[in-house]
Amino acid sequence: MQIQQTIAPITRYRDRVMSCWLGKAVGGTLGMPFECQDGPFDVDFYTPVPTEMLPNDDLDLQVLWACLLDKMDDIHVDRHVLAAGWRDHCEFPWDEYGVALRNIAEGLTPPQTGSFDNWFTRGMGAAIRSELWACLAPGDPALAAKYAYEDACVDHDGEGIWAEVFLAALQSAAFTEADPAVLLDSAEAALPESSEVRRAVHDTRVWWRVNPDWRAVREKILAHWGHENATDVVMNLAFTVLGWLAGAGDFSRTICIATNCGKDTDCTAATAGALLGILDPDCIPDRWLAPIGRDLVVSREIVGIDPPDTLDGFTDLVLDLRRRLAGRIPDAQSAALPLIDFEFCADIGALPALPEVGSDAPPMPGTHTRRRLPGTFARLPHAELTGEVLLLRLTFTLPIAREVDVMFNTGEACRVWIDGTYAFGREGGVMAPSPHRCPPDQVTKVALGVGGHILLAAIRRPPPGRDWEWVALIGDPKTKQLLPGTFRISS
Repeated sequence: MQIQQTIAPITRYRDRVMSCWLGKAVGGTLGMPFECQDGPFDVDFYTPVPTEMLPNDDLDLQVLWACLLDKMDDIHVDRHVLAAGWRDHCEFPWDEYGVALRNIAEGLTPPQTGSFDNWFTRGMGAAIRSELWACLAPGDPALAAKYAYEDACVDHDGEGIWAEVFLAALQSAAFTEADPAVLLDSAEAALPESSEVRRAVHDTRVWWRVNPDWRAVREKILAHWGHENATDVVMNLAFTVLGWLAGAGDFSRTICIATNCGKDTDCTAATAGALLGILDPDCIPDRWLAPIGRDLVVSREIVGIDPPDTLDGFTDLVLDLRRRLAGRIPDAQSAALPLIDFEFCADIGALPALPEVGSDAPPMPGTHTRRRLPGTFARLPHAELTGEVLLLRLTFTLPIAREVDVMFNTGEACRVWIDGTYAFGREGGVMAPSPHRCPPDQVTKVALGVGGHILLAAIRRPPPGRDWEWVALIGDPKTKQLLPGTFRISS
């Protein structure tokens, strides 16, 4: 990772930090009503007009990190401190957040908490928390990138990490540099050349130079980098960059274009708004600020902390943290903890045809094999089985009798049985292996007794070029949290 160091002095530091949080709040409030919708839209103002900022995990988690750092006598940025913060203060069950919480409960530590058994490694959840690190290392993108890495590896891997690194470096440099080309070149240099985030940003810049029409560039982003997951970070980060380039420094135009691109709109608009706030602390028109006020509104899922009441107070907290942190580099030795190797096993066989909806559970063929899998999220090469249908048998265990959500998510046509009873099935569709948004034909709520249970799934062969892929999960129907230890065979 090579980042060109910015050496210019920082002017109006407090104003830029304050405007960063205001831009974040404005963009998140604008984009939230359109979250995870396809677009394109034609938004030009809040819809509906709010009376305060909407609570948003984009800002919530940065408030949590700041409060955790503030309580430290020996203040430093460390992945294990942040993971403990997830465990003790964050009850978000969503996507990668829920997976990280389950992995922490399993006894894993970062980076395993983000990389292990996680279909959402390239979600937006880390990219949206980059501003704190930029504000704690203004004009020092290399240090901001190191802070961002410590944060992102708690619940992400690969592109999900690189996205936060990219944004932290970009926003840190924006404290002392205003030229978009210089800033983007520097931030791209923070990532490996193989990174899809880096390539998507580069493509977006090229497409915009060739045809400065945001709708046309949006279509190219979707064609080349589109993903079935609306929170995919590669696609959405490209939309953020597109909004910035198309906005040409105009705050309103920038956040509206980011929103109008669709997908993870609260995140793309919030990130764009924060960046514009850093670049120009006077750029946010009063018409955007008046409806939301300056009170800091935090989601109820953030518990056990005492955050500042206002964005002004939060800004002062961040300034004090920067003074106390004094440019301290994360300890590289914090990563050197032993990894935990869990064993997940399954019986795998083949069927000639997909059973009918509601049919009795088919017997496992005598020629089946017992396979070790990398986790409850698994892939097999398309040519791995010769039959038209893969029959998968998994065992899960409950320590107490209780009601649970049993989820089995795959993009192919499938049928699922629990303890021999037909549960659900589908004819194909998008992957969304998360308790709070699992498709209704991929989950059932069922009361089960203590001890072992059998999940049997029949999956139709995917089309050429696509591997067998599935995720099996057990969750709490009330909290939507994943339950740890259910599919683990041994460690």
